[in-house]
Amino acid sequence: MRDTRTARPTLETVARLAGVSRATVSRVINGSEGVTPGVREAVDRAVEQLGYVPNPAARSLVSRRTDSIALVVPEPAARMFSDDAFFTGILRGIGQELDAADKQLVLLLASTPANHGRITRYLRARTVDGVILASLHGADPFPSELAAMGVPAVASGRPLSGGVIPYIDVDHVGGVRAAVEHLLAQGRKRIATIAGPQDMVAGIDRLAGYRGAVAAAGMRSLVEIGDFTRESGTTAMRRLLDDEPAIDAVFVASDLMAEGALRTLRRERRRVPEDVAVVGFDDATAARSTEPPLTTVRQPIHETGRMLAQQVLRLASGESVEPAVILPTELVLRESA
Repeated sequence: MRDTRTARPTLETVARLAGVSRATVSRVINGSEGVTPGVREAVDRAVEQLGYVPNPAARSLVSRRTDSIALVVPEPAARMFSDDAFFTGILRGIGQELDAADKQLVLLLASTPANHGRITRYLRARTVDGVILASLHGADPFPSELAAMGVPAVASGRPLSGGVIPYIDVDHVGGVRAAVEHLLAQGRKRIATIAGPQDMVAGIDRLAGYRGAVAAAGMRSLVEIGDFTRESGTTAMRRLLDDEPAIDAVFVASDLMAEGALRTLRRERRRVPEDVAVVGFDDATAARSTEPPLTTVRQPIHETGRMLAQQVLRLASGESVEPAVILPTELVLRESA
Protein backbone atom coordinates (compact mmCIF):
# COMPACT_ATOMS: atom_id res chain seq x y z
CA MET A 1 0.00 0.00 0.00
CA ARG A 2 1.32 3.49 -0.89
CA ASP A 3 2.36 5.63 2.08
CA THR A 4 -0.04 8.60 1.76
CA ARG A 5 2.04 10.60 4.22
CA THR A 6 4.77 11.01 1.60
CA ALA A 7 2.59 11.04 -1.53
CA ARG A 8 2.63 14.19 -3.61
CA PRO A 9 -0.41 16.37 -2.78
CA THR A 10 -3.07 16.53 -5.48
CA LEU A 11 -5.95 18.87 -6.26
CA GLU A 12 -8.22 16.40 -4.48
CA THR A 13 -6.21 16.48 -1.22
CA VAL A 14 -6.11 20.27 -1.30
CA ALA A 15 -9.88 20.33 -1.92
CA ARG A 16 -10.57 17.99 1.04
CA LEU A 17 -8.46 20.06 3.42
CA ALA A 18 -9.98 23.36 2.23
CA GLY A 19 -13.51 21.93 2.30
CA VAL A 20 -14.27 22.87 -1.30
CA SER A 21 -14.59 21.12 -4.66
CA ARG A 22 -11.70 20.14 -6.91
CA ALA A 23 -12.98 22.59 -9.54
CA THR A 24 -12.86 25.45 -7.03
CA VAL A 25 -9.24 24.65 -6.15
CA SER A 26 -8.41 24.63 -9.87
CA ARG A 27 -10.02 28.06 -10.33
CA VAL A 28 -8.08 29.53 -7.42
CA ILE A 29 -4.73 28.13 -8.60
CA ASN A 30 -5.30 29.35 -12.16
CA GLY A 31 -6.28 32.83 -10.98
CA SER A 32 -9.86 32.63 -12.27
CA GLU A 33 -12.54 35.10 -11.25
CA GLY A 34 -15.74 34.19 -9.42
CA VAL A 35 -14.18 32.88 -6.19
CA THR A 36 -15.02 34.60 -2.91
CA PRO A 37 -12.14 35.97 -0.79
CA GLY A 38 -12.93 33.55 2.02
CA VAL A 39 -12.78 30.49 -0.25
CA ARG A 40 -9.60 31.75 -1.92
CA GLU A 41 -7.98 32.19 1.50
CA ALA A 42 -8.97 28.66 2.56
CA VAL A 43 -7.50 27.16 -0.60
CA ASP A 44 -4.29 29.19 -0.24
CA ARG A 45 -3.90 27.94 3.36
CA ALA A 46 -4.40 24.35 2.27
CA VAL A 47 -1.90 24.73 -0.57
CA GLU A 48 0.71 26.12 1.83
CA GLN A 49 0.04 23.51 4.53
CA LEU A 50 0.30 20.58 2.08
CA GLY A 51 3.15 22.02 0.02
CA TYR A 52 1.10 21.54 -3.13
CA VAL A 53 2.90 22.38 -6.40
CA PRO A 54 0.76 22.59 -9.57
CA ASN A 55 1.65 20.22 -12.40
CA PRO A 56 2.84 22.57 -15.19
CA ALA A 57 1.84 20.18 -17.98
CA ALA A 58 -1.66 19.66 -16.63
CA ARG A 59 -2.05 23.35 -15.93
CA SER A 60 -1.07 24.29 -19.47
CA LEU A 61 -3.67 21.89 -20.86
CA VAL A 62 -6.37 23.77 -18.95
CA SER A 63 -5.11 27.33 -19.46
CA ARG A 64 -3.54 26.73 -22.90
CA ARG A 65 -0.54 28.68 -21.61
CA THR A 66 2.96 27.39 -20.92
CA ASP A 67 4.43 30.48 -19.20
CA SER A 68 7.46 30.04 -21.48
CA ILE A 69 8.93 32.27 -24.18
CA ALA A 70 11.39 30.93 -26.77
CA LEU A 71 14.42 32.84 -28.02
CA VAL A 72 15.26 31.40 -31.44
CA VAL A 73 18.77 32.20 -32.73
CA PRO A 74 19.85 30.88 -36.16
CA GLU A 75 23.51 30.71 -35.09
CA PRO A 76 25.86 27.91 -33.96
CA ALA A 77 26.46 27.55 -30.23
CA ALA A 78 30.11 28.66 -30.62
CA ARG A 79 28.94 32.05 -31.90
CA MET A 80 26.10 32.39 -29.41
CA PHE A 81 28.32 31.73 -26.40
CA SER A 82 31.37 33.65 -27.58
CA ASP A 83 32.26 37.09 -26.19
CA ASP A 84 29.81 38.74 -28.56
CA ALA A 85 28.33 41.70 -26.68
CA PHE A 86 25.11 41.62 -28.68
CA PHE A 87 23.98 38.19 -27.51
CA THR A 88 25.05 38.86 -23.92
CA GLY A 89 23.15 42.14 -23.77
CA ILE A 90 20.06 40.81 -25.52
CA LEU A 91 19.87 37.82 -23.15
CA ARG A 92 20.26 40.04 -20.09
CA GLY A 93 17.47 42.35 -21.23
CA ILE A 94 15.10 39.54 -22.17
CA GLY A 95 15.83 37.65 -18.96
CA GLN A 96 15.17 40.72 -16.81
CA GLU A 97 11.70 41.24 -18.27
CA LEU A 98 10.71 37.56 -18.28
CA ASP A 99 11.84 37.15 -14.66
CA ALA A 100 9.68 40.11 -13.67
CA ALA A 101 6.73 38.51 -15.49
CA ASP A 102 7.43 35.08 -13.92
CA LYS A 103 8.03 33.51 -17.33
CA GLN A 104 10.57 30.89 -18.41
CA LEU A 105 13.07 31.50 -21.22
CA VAL A 106 13.68 28.63 -23.66
CA LEU A 107 16.78 29.03 -25.86
CA LEU A 108 16.65 27.35 -29.29
CA LEU A 109 19.64 27.40 -31.69
CA ALA A 110 18.70 26.83 -35.33
CA SER A 111 22.11 26.66 -37.01
CA THR A 112 21.32 23.85 -39.51
CA PRO A 113 18.35 22.90 -41.72
CA ALA A 114 17.77 19.87 -39.49
CA ASN A 115 17.66 22.08 -36.40
CA HIS A 116 15.32 24.47 -38.19
CA GLY A 117 12.84 21.69 -38.97
CA ARG A 118 12.97 20.30 -35.44
CA ILE A 119 12.38 23.74 -33.92
CA THR A 120 9.51 24.46 -36.31
CA ARG A 121 7.78 21.24 -35.23
CA TYR A 122 8.43 22.10 -31.58
CA LEU A 123 6.88 25.56 -31.93
CA ARG A 124 3.94 24.27 -33.98
CA ALA A 125 2.99 22.09 -30.97
CA ARG A 126 2.44 25.33 -28.98
CA THR A 127 5.12 24.44 -26.45
CA VAL A 128 5.72 28.15 -25.76
CA ASP A 129 3.48 31.21 -25.51
CA GLY A 130 5.59 33.36 -27.81
CA VAL A 131 8.84 33.59 -29.77
CA ILE A 132 11.65 36.13 -30.01
CA LEU A 133 13.82 35.86 -33.14
CA ALA A 134 17.38 37.22 -33.11
CA SER A 135 20.31 37.26 -35.55
CA LEU A 136 18.25 36.46 -38.66
CA HIS A 137 20.14 35.84 -41.90
CA GLY A 138 18.81 36.54 -45.40
CA ALA A 139 15.22 35.62 -46.20
CA ASP A 140 14.95 33.35 -43.15
CA PRO A 141 11.59 31.50 -43.25
CA PHE A 142 11.02 31.65 -39.47
CA PRO A 143 9.05 34.95 -39.50
CA SER A 144 6.58 33.83 -42.15
CA GLU A 145 6.29 30.33 -40.64
CA LEU A 146 5.47 31.71 -37.20
CA ALA A 147 2.96 34.16 -38.68
CA ALA A 148 1.26 31.31 -40.57
CA MET A 149 1.11 29.22 -37.38
CA GLY A 150 -0.39 32.12 -35.44
CA VAL A 151 2.41 32.02 -32.87
CA PRO A 152 3.00 35.43 -31.23
CA ALA A 153 6.45 36.50 -32.40
CA VAL A 154 8.72 39.53 -32.56
CA ALA A 155 12.11 39.94 -34.24
CA SER A 156 15.31 41.68 -33.25
CA GLY A 157 16.13 43.60 -36.41
CA ARG A 158 14.06 44.14 -39.54
CA PRO A 159 13.38 40.74 -41.17
CA LEU A 160 14.79 40.80 -44.70
CA SER A 161 11.97 38.51 -45.77
CA GLY A 162 9.49 41.35 -45.23
CA GLY A 163 7.31 42.86 -42.54
CA VAL A 164 5.44 39.70 -41.53
CA ILE A 165 5.99 40.09 -37.78
CA PRO A 166 6.73 43.12 -35.57
CA TYR A 167 10.37 44.00 -34.97
CA ILE A 168 12.64 46.19 -32.86
CA ASP A 169 15.77 47.65 -34.42
CA VAL A 170 18.22 50.52 -33.98
CA ASP A 171 19.09 53.45 -36.22
CA HIS A 172 22.03 51.81 -37.97
CA VAL A 173 22.23 54.32 -40.81
CA GLY A 174 22.03 57.38 -38.57
CA GLY A 175 24.63 56.00 -36.18
CA VAL A 176 27.12 55.28 -38.95
CA ARG A 177 26.49 58.67 -40.56
CA ALA A 178 27.38 60.36 -37.25
CA ALA A 179 30.59 58.31 -37.03
CA VAL A 180 31.73 59.14 -40.57
CA GLU A 181 30.84 62.82 -40.18
CA HIS A 182 32.97 62.90 -37.01
CA LEU A 183 35.93 61.47 -38.96
CA LEU A 184 35.40 64.00 -41.75
CA ALA A 185 35.36 66.84 -39.23
CA GLN A 186 38.79 65.65 -38.07
CA GLY A 187 40.08 66.13 -41.63
CA ARG A 188 40.32 62.45 -42.54
CA LYS A 189 40.66 62.04 -46.31
CA ARG A 190 40.56 58.28 -46.95
CA ILE A 191 37.89 56.67 -44.80
CA ALA A 192 37.38 52.93 -45.26
CA THR A 193 34.92 50.51 -43.70
CA ILE A 194 34.90 46.93 -42.51
CA ALA A 195 31.25 46.04 -43.08
CA GLY A 196 29.24 43.27 -41.49
CA PRO A 197 27.76 40.26 -43.33
CA GLN A 198 25.49 41.29 -46.18
CA ASP A 199 22.83 38.71 -45.37
CA MET A 200 21.97 40.50 -42.10
CA VAL A 201 20.09 43.76 -41.74
CA ALA A 202 22.74 45.22 -39.41
CA GLY A 203 25.48 44.55 -41.96
CA ILE A 204 23.41 45.90 -44.85
CA ASP A 205 22.20 49.07 -43.12
CA ARG A 206 25.58 49.97 -41.60
CA LEU A 207 27.24 49.67 -45.00
CA ALA A 208 24.48 51.82 -46.52
CA GLY A 209 25.09 54.47 -43.84
CA TYR A 210 28.81 54.50 -44.63
CA ARG A 211 28.33 54.67 -48.40
CA GLY A 212 25.84 57.52 -48.08
CA ALA A 213 28.10 59.56 -45.80
CA VAL A 214 31.28 59.21 -47.88
CA ALA A 215 29.38 59.84 -51.13
CA ALA A 216 27.96 63.06 -49.67
CA ALA A 217 31.54 64.14 -48.92
CA GLY A 218 32.63 63.39 -52.49
CA MET A 219 34.80 60.43 -51.47
CA ARG A 220 34.92 56.93 -52.90
CA SER A 221 34.02 53.89 -50.83
CA LEU A 222 36.75 51.57 -49.56
CA VAL A 223 35.01 48.41 -48.38
CA GLU A 224 35.94 45.02 -46.95
CA ILE A 225 33.36 42.58 -45.57
CA GLY A 226 33.63 40.76 -42.25
CA ASP A 227 31.28 38.53 -40.25
CA PHE A 228 31.15 40.46 -36.94
CA THR A 229 33.98 38.38 -35.43
CA ARG A 230 37.37 39.60 -34.18
CA GLU A 231 39.21 37.35 -36.63
CA SER A 232 37.37 38.75 -39.64
CA GLY A 233 38.26 42.28 -38.52
CA THR A 234 41.94 41.34 -38.40
CA THR A 235 41.83 39.90 -41.92
CA ALA A 236 39.74 42.70 -43.43
CA MET A 237 42.02 45.41 -42.04
CA ARG A 238 45.00 43.64 -43.60
CA ARG A 239 43.27 43.64 -46.99
CA LEU A 240 42.36 47.32 -46.73
CA LEU A 241 45.97 48.30 -46.00
CA ASP A 242 47.19 46.20 -48.91
CA ASP A 243 44.70 47.80 -51.30
CA GLU A 244 44.92 51.38 -50.02
CA PRO A 245 48.00 52.02 -47.84
CA ALA A 246 47.06 55.70 -47.42
CA ILE A 247 43.92 54.94 -45.38
CA ASP A 248 43.70 57.39 -42.48
CA ALA A 249 40.43 56.24 -40.89
CA VAL A 250 38.20 53.18 -40.75
CA PHE A 251 34.65 52.68 -39.58
CA VAL A 252 34.20 49.09 -38.37
CA ALA A 253 30.66 47.68 -38.17
CA SER A 254 31.15 45.95 -34.79
CA ASP A 255 33.42 46.42 -31.80
CA LEU A 256 34.68 42.84 -32.05
CA MET A 257 35.82 43.44 -35.62
CA ALA A 258 37.31 46.76 -34.51
CA GLU A 259 39.42 44.90 -31.93
CA GLY A 260 40.77 42.76 -34.76
CA ALA A 261 41.44 45.84 -36.89
CA LEU A 262 43.39 47.47 -34.04
CA ARG A 263 45.49 44.31 -33.74
CA THR A 264 46.45 44.52 -37.43
CA LEU A 265 47.23 48.23 -37.20
CA ARG A 266 49.58 47.62 -34.25
CA ARG A 267 51.28 44.84 -36.16
CA GLU A 268 51.79 47.20 -39.11
CA ARG A 269 53.07 49.95 -36.78
CA ARG A 270 50.22 52.30 -37.69
CA ARG A 271 49.55 54.65 -34.80
CA VAL A 272 45.92 55.03 -33.66
CA PRO A 273 44.57 57.66 -33.98
CA GLU A 274 47.55 59.63 -35.35
CA ASP A 275 47.93 57.56 -38.53
CA VAL A 276 44.57 55.77 -38.67
CA ALA A 277 41.46 56.66 -36.65
CA VAL A 278 39.17 53.74 -35.77
CA VAL A 279 35.45 53.81 -34.91
CA GLY A 280 33.41 50.73 -33.98
CA PHE A 281 29.73 49.96 -33.43
CA ASP A 282 28.00 48.49 -30.32
CA ASP A 283 29.80 50.06 -27.32
CA ALA A 284 30.61 46.65 -25.92
CA THR A 285 32.33 46.48 -22.53
CA ALA A 286 35.60 45.63 -24.28
CA ALA A 287 35.51 48.96 -26.17
CA ARG A 288 36.72 50.68 -22.98
CA SER A 289 39.72 48.37 -22.57
CA THR A 290 41.12 48.22 -26.12
CA GLU A 291 44.42 49.93 -26.80
CA PRO A 292 43.61 52.75 -27.29
CA PRO A 293 40.01 52.83 -25.94
CA LEU A 294 37.57 52.61 -28.83
CA THR A 295 35.37 55.39 -30.15
CA THR A 296 32.14 53.62 -31.07
CA VAL A 297 28.47 53.96 -31.91
CA ARG A 298 26.47 52.87 -28.88
CA GLN A 299 23.35 50.85 -29.58
CA PRO A 300 20.98 50.15 -26.67
CA ILE A 301 21.42 46.36 -26.66
CA HIS A 302 20.07 45.73 -23.16
CA GLU A 303 17.07 47.98 -23.79
CA THR A 304 16.42 46.16 -27.07
CA GLY A 305 16.25 42.85 -25.18
CA ARG A 306 13.86 44.30 -22.62
CA MET A 307 11.58 45.72 -25.32
CA LEU A 308 11.59 42.44 -27.26
CA ALA A 309 10.38 40.63 -24.15
CA GLN A 310 7.78 43.29 -23.41
CA GLN A 311 6.42 43.13 -26.94
CA VAL A 312 6.15 39.35 -27.12
CA LEU A 313 4.42 39.24 -23.72
CA ARG A 314 1.89 41.77 -24.97
CA LEU A 315 1.30 39.74 -28.12
CA ALA A 316 0.91 36.54 -26.10
CA SER A 317 -1.75 38.31 -24.00
CA GLY A 318 -3.74 39.19 -27.11
CA GLU A 319 -2.68 42.84 -27.28
CA SER A 320 -1.46 44.62 -30.40
CA VAL A 321 2.02 46.15 -30.68
CA GLU A 322 3.75 48.61 -32.96
CA PRO A 323 4.86 46.94 -36.22
CA ALA A 324 8.31 48.56 -35.99
CA VAL A 325 10.22 50.28 -33.18
CA ILE A 326 13.51 52.00 -34.07
CA LEU A 327 15.76 52.91 -31.12
CA PRO A 328 18.34 55.73 -31.32
CA THR A 329 22.10 55.29 -31.36
CA GLU A 330 24.81 57.53 -29.89
CA LEU A 331 28.42 58.25 -30.85
CA VAL A 332 30.74 57.70 -27.86
CA LEU A 333 34.11 59.45 -28.23
CA ARG A 334 37.27 57.80 -26.91
CA GLU A 335 40.95 57.90 -27.80
CA SER A 336 40.86 55.79 -31.00
CA ALA A 337 39.21 58.67 -32.91
